[in-house]
Amino acid sequence: MSDPQSEPAARRNPFADLTPLRASPAFARLWAGQAISGIGSQMTIVAVGLDIYRLTESTLAVSGVALFALLPMIIAGLYGGMLADAFDRRRVALLAAIVAWGSTALLATLAWTGADSVAALYALATVNAVAATVIQTTRAAIYPRILPRELLPAAAALNGITIGVMVTLGPALAGVLVATVGYGWTYTIDVILFVAAFVGILGLPRILPEGDIHRPGLDSLKHGFAFLKRAPNIRASFLIDIAAMTFGQPRVLFPAIGVLVIGGGPITVGILTAASAIGTMLASVFSGRLGGVRWQGRAIARAVQSYGVSIALFGLVLLVTTLAGAPANDDFSEVNVTALVLASLALAASGASDEVSAIFRSTMLQTAVPDNMRGRLQGVFTVVVTGGPRIGDMYVGLLSVFAALWFPPLLGGIVIVVAAALILRLVHTFRAYDALNPLP
Repeated sequence: MSDPQSEPAARRNPFADLTPLRASPAFARLWAGQAISGIGSQMTIVAVGLDIYRLTESTLAVSGVALFALLPMIIAGLYGGMLADAFDRRRVALLAAIVAWGSTALLATLAWTGADSVAALYALATVNAVAATVIQTTRAAIYPRILPRELLPAAAALNGITIGVMVTLGPALAGVLVATVGYGWTYTIDVILFVAAFVGILGLPRILPEGDIHRPGLDSLKHGFAFLKRAPNIRASFLIDIAAMTFGQPRVLFPAIGVLVIGGGPITVGILTAASAIGTMLASVFSGRLGGVRWQGRAIARAVQSYGVSIALFGLVLLVTTLAGAPANDDFSEVNVTALVLASLALAASGASDEVSAIFRSTMLQTAVPDNMRGRLQGVFTVVVTGGPRIGDMYVGLLSVFAALWFPPLLGGIVIVVAAALILRLVHTFRAYDALNPLP
């Protein structure tokens, strides 16, 4: 056991540690499969939002994707976690991947036949989100079983690079493809790219949970929440992320911003969505020294506060642009370049801050929670990181109906900074969380 009084070894190389890819071929295959298939998945997410906005011209209707998917995603995260704690995690991930692939194939079919409708888009987006939630929950519970504990922070950073690639290329490609070849090809490319996910999952060994096993059901769920009740540090990491994701997710505004504020239409939507991912990827690429951070609770809080400041700055850019009164439309040749650059920089900073927080939150969860509870706690964590943004979509969508487009991100950023400060002050064990002695 490590001496809790010693400091973690500082890594001088600022670039991401690639050791997990060399140490575990199974992790390398899963990582690559996630990166490739995730590009298509992000294309579909953006395309569905654009498709609904095309049919309705309503930001509130776009946020309806979040409304309809929220409860099923919460159930899927919790039940998926119970499945991961009871059965072979490889099989659970594979079955969920089949469902996700099938829902995307149906989206492509509807687009090619011209049978797409708002109701169909809501339904299939919900099925896809549910399956993705189960995959994400199970995958996170798998990592500590195919990697040594000391490589988990590096693995979390590498996953950040994956997310950065996904959310940089996916939305940008979606914007260009929708504007040039249409929705049918956009969804179809996702269907093809998703094959990489199957390759990554099939390359895993059989992974059964260790320790006492509870069959999925109410008793299993009770045991999971009983453990969470005794885990103040894990609870605090969940709460601080809920605050960030609820009040700091302006993405449902992007279609309207691309028409009414900055201009540029679908291409602007792709650029704004990709900006945050570029920040995520850069933070991951230069994450080499994060493994030397010992007081990870404090690091999470500071990173979340930086995220809130960035979101508030994004709102401020929209406010100034709106007050300037420059005309906007969906023609990219007439886009407000200055506003687009400043807004993208703010979103990139938010992505970098969020990734630093995510690396430490993920490491905390994977090192402080025992294996036979990891699926259920990862399920709650997945509900937070996927359900939180959905609540944020609803917050932004509803508030945008009654206020200007700049108001939700400006107010939300301020709320995030205050919430992170309160959690850090009130939860003493979180403030004192020591990476050398990880306690839940």
